[in-house]
Amino acid sequence: MTAPEQRDGTDAARPAPTDPPHDHRQAGQPHDHRGAHLPGGPTDPATGLPADLPADLKTGIPGDLRPGMPDALPEDLTGAVTEAAAEGVLGRTFRALSIGIVSVVFLIAFEATAVGTAMPVAARELHGIPLYAFAFSAYFTTSLFAMVLSGQWADRRGPLQPLATGITAFGAGLLLSGAAGSMWVFIAGRAVQGLGGGLVIVALYVVIGRAYPERIRPAIMAAFAASWVIPSVVGPLAAGTVTEHLGWRWVFVGIPALIVIPLALALPQIRRMASGPADPDAPPLPYDRRRIRLALGISAGAGLLQYAGQELNWLAVLPAAAGVALLVPAVRGLLPTGTVRAARGLPSVILLRGVAAGSFIAAESFVPLMLVTQRGLTPTMAGLSLAVGGATWALGSYVQSRPRLEPYRERLMVSGMVLVAASIAVAPTVLIPAVPVWIVAVAWAFGCFGMGMVIASTSVLLLKLSAPEEAGSNSAALQISDGLSNVLLLALGGAAFAALGGEALGAAAHGTAAGAATGSHPAAFAAVFVPMAVVAVVGAWVATRVVVREK
Repeated sequence: MTAPEQRDGTDAARPAPTDPPHDHRQAGQPHDHRGAHLPGGPTDPATGLPADLPADLKTGIPGDLRPGMPDALPEDLTGAVTEAAAEGVLGRTFRALSIGIVSVVFLIAFEATAVGTAMPVAARELHGIPLYAFAFSAYFTTSLFAMVLSGQWADRRGPLQPLATGITAFGAGLLLSGAAGSMWVFIAGRAVQGLGGGLVIVALYVVIGRAYPERIRPAIMAAFAASWVIPSVVGPLAAGTVTEHLGWRWVFVGIPALIVIPLALALPQIRRMASGPADPDAPPLPYDRRRIRLALGISAGAGLLQYAGQELNWLAVLPAAAGVALLVPAVRGLLPTGTVRAARGLPSVILLRGVAAGSFIAAESFVPLMLVTQRGLTPTMAGLSLAVGGATWALGSYVQSRPRLEPYRERLMVSGMVLVAASIAVAPTVLIPAVPVWIVAVAWAFGCFGMGMVIASTSVLLLKLSAPEEAGSNSAALQISDGLSNVLLLALGGAAFAALGGEALGAAAHGTAAGAATGSHPAAFAAVFVPMAVVAVVGAWVATRVVVREK
């Protein structure tokens, strides 16, 4: 499985009266906003609806998408509006949009789970084993910058342009990597793909925040999580078969052609339901160049730290220091004030996303290697031991989407982080020969269930605490927390792993003679799992601070 920022959706708050021209609300405090903009101007005296409202919407507008409409509708429209208000994500109003965006996520999920299988073969054929890690880090570092750009772009011009541009870049990156004749060109393709992925994920958040009413946003989030189930199980096996019989390049060049169909469904609906700025009557705001510079700094800083963590020599201190110098001001400038100290409300939501994602993904990355080198499983069986997690992740996301559990969202998040911490702590017990191997599959199933509740809920609360004009920037902050924590905790875990003999175990996993001659090094794995379990426990405390208490 891969970074969880692509395994969820979003949510927002209930409708409210029109905000004053100068909104003095503070980030992190709950406030109401509308999920969509309808045409303004004079109203039809016969119906009370806006006169320039499109005909296909006059007969069925969900209640929380009706800003400015009268409380009592004409009798002949009451039934139609009531029926539309009860629609789900596959109702007449949202069906094409839901199928389109979920299909896009499905294909991105399939690519994410398949690339890991094809990557070793690609690196070997391109003579790029020494640069292997950069093929992964290039994606994350460029996506951090793209997330900030996408947030500003979507806030100012709507999510349609960044989404279309992001998908185009994502496909172009896949084609570039698939056609690469050298490892550096392959890495460049991964970097372009990361730019596209960062643009897409933030734009999707804004689409959901504008197009879907509050009551069904948890449901579309659950659909996002469910779209990872089949790729998590089938992706590695399909990629292995394609790589073996057709070649690794087809894993990269085949997916762009499949994205055309879901785009044909989604883009027209996004143009109709979520295009343009949040407030079309307001003058367009200029791009915040300072934030864009900080985004470049956070990407470069994360890349330098990852490089330093892999080198493990005194010269690596220099890039590590440079990385920290770039990261500190960038994090302070791009994340809401109070994020690092877990201030209540939005800052804690964003911090929790990073803590949950980073600890779980860093630990998950080492599970297959541990099972192969310490318990003798084949790589396929080791990967399949985590496959059930795709289903339980989707189940956790589904559980949090139930309306009757909305009052208990904070408790769900705390419980989810406890499950995550427990799963990370239990997994390395297989280093003891007497412990059965299947305990990892069971533990990870529970951990993924907890992640499904936590990751989806952070998305729900993010837009609930965001005004419409802030949705893009706050979504970008959430994704930055997610992606940055993945890079930093993976670098930390990787450095500790290598320092305690992990490089030899990595060689064993690839079947080299040097690695095969190396004995067991359980301390190398303990150095990864124990700290990540501690980070997850901290996340359980942060989850108690995501809701602002009423005075």
